[in-house]
Amino acid sequence: MHFDWHGGQIGRGTLIDAGYRNTQNVRRFLLAQCGPAFKFDRDFMAWIRSGVARTMGDVADEWLRRHR
Repeated sequence: MHFDWHGGQIGRGTLIDAGYRNTQNVRRFLLAQCGPAFKFDRDFMAWIRSGVARTMGDVADEWLRRHR
């Protein structure tokens, strides 16, 4: 069963699945984790969708690492 990226409760442990989408729900989570400077870019979106097993916590940590 796929996670509901539009309305599901996203936490740091939420696994990225094949149905992952860059929704407003995801954006709200990442803004809360990364701060008001958060934004998606193509390289970052490709990293998220690379097929490697990741959690939303990994995604937030990677964005912060890239933008220090």
